[in-house]
Amino acid sequence: MGVNVPALRSHNAALVLDLLRTAGESGISRLELAERTGLTPQAVSKITARLRAEGLAAEAGHRASTGGKPRTVLRLEPSAAYAVGVHLDRDELTALLTDLAGTVLEVRRRPVDLGAGAGPVLDAVTEEVRALLGTAPTGGSDAVAPGRSRTVPAGGRVLGVGVAMPGPLDHRAGVPGRVTGFPEWAGHPVRDELAARLGLPVVLDKDTNAAALGLALRPAAPGSFAYVHLGTGLGAGLVLGGAPLRGDRTGAGELGHQTVRLDGEPCGCGGRGCLEALCLAAVARGELGEAARILGTGAANLVRLLDIDQVLLGGRVVLAAPEVFAEGVREVLTGLGLTAPVGLATGRDGVAEGAAWLTLAPVFGK
Repeated sequence: MGVNVPALRSHNAALVLDLLRTAGESGISRLELAERTGLTPQAVSKITARLRAEGLAAEAGHRASTGGKPRTVLRLEPSAAYAVGVHLDRDELTALLTDLAGTVLEVRRRPVDLGAGAGPVLDAVTEEVRALLGTAPTGGSDAVAPGRSRTVPAGGRVLGVGVAMPGPLDHRAGVPGRVTGFPEWAGHPVRDELAARLGLPVVLDKDTNAAALGLALRPAAPGSFAYVHLGTGLGAGLVLGGAPLRGDRTGAGELGHQTVRLDGEPCGCGGRGCLEALCLAAVARGELGEAARILGTGAANLVRLLDIDQVLLGGRVVLAAPEVFAEGVREVLTGLGLTAPVGLATGRDGVAEGAAWLTLAPVFGK
């Protein structure tokens, strides 16, 4: 059921598809597509005819014209393809199935121990992905959305599997580095092993990068922002010019291992006084206000360094006390004269949804 994404669309077709995606159910006319892409009406007609023939676009009705016959409105066909997103956290595995528009159709989750090693953990990932795709018996996981189909419809194309896990890692090679607290993962060919197991293309990236990508592709997303994630660890996904900033070695956004106290307590990364160690220690003591202040210090450093438009907070610790963290970070920024607004990236499965977009985004030229 795999498909070669780079060969799926030309650049111009990807532009058209992305406009169909952002138009939603209301759709968009060929004339509007031509105006927004700069393509000729003839080129747009050829592209949309091909997209319709391939099942990627469909008619969404007609719209009144200022002259002549009503304009045909087109929309994306979400059921044309599917993707799987996997969030591999230190203690929990979340896997979900989305359609081509990124709408979540089903979610499965189960506890895992990243310290158990790659073999058992990737066994669990394989089981959950196969269950989502209907190629293995289900059971033992949470089923959501009663009435949803537990398999990809017949003929449905599965573009691939996006996997998001804690860094550091090399997203180009698909190999994790020395994950803080779990050095046994360093150098394991996670992407290639899962691709061989599943028979599908697999993309591996940091959890924060995946979440940031998903947020960047939402309508009206700011052009530059930092997604700051506080859960079992602390990190940031950076978006500049509408695209995630990964760095050549996927090292951008390692906010948690920014030294903020030279004589601070040791961190699992080998350093001392790291933002992650200080922040998680405050959380463990139940001092959420202090944790928010520490998080705000890191967010302020990002704003000063990158001049970003917005700070978005997420992760299970933040979402357990969202207003405490949002207000605490906001107070730090305001006190320093920084005007970047602070918001919340709500949703328990934001990382897993972003992981699915690792596979979907290239279809739309992202």
